[in-house]
Amino acid sequence: MNSIFYIAASVAVLSSVMAITNRNAIHALLYLIISLLSVSVVFYILGAPLIAALEVIVYAGAIMVLFIFVVMMLNIGMEEEIEKGWLTPKMWIVPAILAAILMGIFIYVLKVFHTETTGTEIISPKDVGVSLFTTYLIAVEIAGVLLLAGIVGAYHLGRQQKKVIHRFLVKDGSDKKEVT
Repeated sequence: MNSIFYIAASVAVLSSVMAITNRNAIHALLYLIISLLSVSVVFYILGAPLIAALEVIVYAGAIMVLFIFVVMMLNIGMEEEIEKGWLTPKMWIVPAILAAILMGIFIYVLKVFHTETTGTEIISPKDVGVSLFTTYLIAVEIAGVLLLAGIVGAYHLGRQQKKVIHRFLVKDGSDKKEVT
């Protein structure tokens, strides 16, 4: 199991580096999905199948698909030459190799965990809930406050101030300018 752990961890590190250094947004997001899937394998090997499933469902499934849709909507006016360049093998061979390694690890780990006992303790959802709301209650509350602050900050940044245009005055926020 140690070798599987190191292979999954190296796939996670390599795909994370590729996600950071890639110039194409879609390819960076695909590398990030591979990284999140390999982190879920690491969680599964360490005896936390609930966290591994949440990693796949929430992060690799929902949030990454949302990111991909947003990037695809923002790149409406892309040229066809750039899109044809994405179909060359040098653009998809590395993610395909990383995904194949990860798929092999998934199949092997699921096969081993169902046929033999490993000696790791399985963490149940009840244990996670009890731990979050007893031992780590302050951390959960701080994370909630930070998320609320992020929502309020995003609202204030996205809010546009109303411009009042008068015949002689333009009001933009608090300052008044005379129009000539």
